[in-house]
Amino acid sequence: MSLMDFLSKQVIDIIEWPDQGRETLVWRFPHRNNEIKNGAQLIVREGQVAVFIHEGQIGDVFSPGLYTLTTQNMPILTTLSSWKYGFNSPFKCEVYFVSTVQHIDMKWGTVKPITMRDPDFGIVRVRAHGVYAIQVDAANVATFIRELVGTDGQVWRDELEGHLRAELLQSFNAALGQSGVAVLDLAGNLGQIADTCRKAMTPAFEKWGIALPRFVIASASLPAEVEKAIDERASMGAIGNMQQYTQFQAAKAMREAANQPGGLAGAGVGLGAGLMAGGLMAQQLAPGMLGGAPAAQPAAPSGPSLADRLKKLKSLLEQGLIDEATFAAKRDQILAEI
Repeated sequence: MSLMDFLSKQVIDIIEWPDQGRETLVWRFPHRNNEIKNGAQLIVREGQVAVFIHEGQIGDVFSPGLYTLTTQNMPILTTLSSWKYGFNSPFKCEVYFVSTVQHIDMKWGTVKPITMRDPDFGIVRVRAHGVYAIQVDAANVATFIRELVGTDGQVWRDELEGHLRAELLQSFNAALGQSGVAVLDLAGNLGQIADTCRKAMTPAFEKWGIALPRFVIASASLPAEVEKAIDERASMGAIGNMQQYTQFQAAKAMREAANQPGGLAGAGVGLGAGLMAGGLMAQQLAPGMLGGAPAAQPAAPSGPSLADRLKKLKSLLEQGLIDEATFAAKRDQILAEI
């Protein structure tokens, strides 16, 4: 036997994973052709479990602690290896260390907008993003090895992120669509929706031996046109009684027109435009936006119109038949009739 053959078959007396990176989920102990001897020391640190695999079959699983490997603490491997009377000679076995710490701040986000039916705006599209955390279930680590690890000697977190994120989005889309929450109320219900999503996702993750301890919706956004409609609705709510507002605007226009230079034509045109704008706005506004039932149309006035009376008053002023004070007082009196 050559020296290299001798060295390659040296037995292992200490098995451990001393450098556990935050991005690593699984690490296989590098034994090459080495064998594990009877009484070897196994060191499993906090946040780890050690899994022994013999001839492709999952054997014993060790939680954190210090172990001296014997047939007493390896019952499954003893059965698989047919050690009826214990083992005295070294044996070959693969040892996988699995990280069981929480992997936090994993990001997710909707690739395409989610279409949902809203009671206020009809069909709308919503985007959302947030973070989640995963953790290998120590009690179900054999499932994790079988379903996601296989014979891979080292598994990093980012290798699984794409698959896990796709599962998250599928459950989130379904939960948001079935929530029945109006888009105006989304911000106040993100926590409830996130909890519903996490519960819906849990079975899908459990079948891989992974727990989902945390799922957070950081924000949900709407298309620009929907946000604009919300802003307009808020502005209308700030105005209050729309009918009174339009009457005020019409009166203001008439007052400004009467004070404009240019004689009777300028006053008449400004006054007519103000009255027309106010009337059209009042007619086109929905009854619910006016704060009640539609206002009754006023009866056609008898005698000279307001515009005619203002024109006459303006003519008297220009002819010097009345002074400015009398003009202002009479003008305000006429405008007060609106």
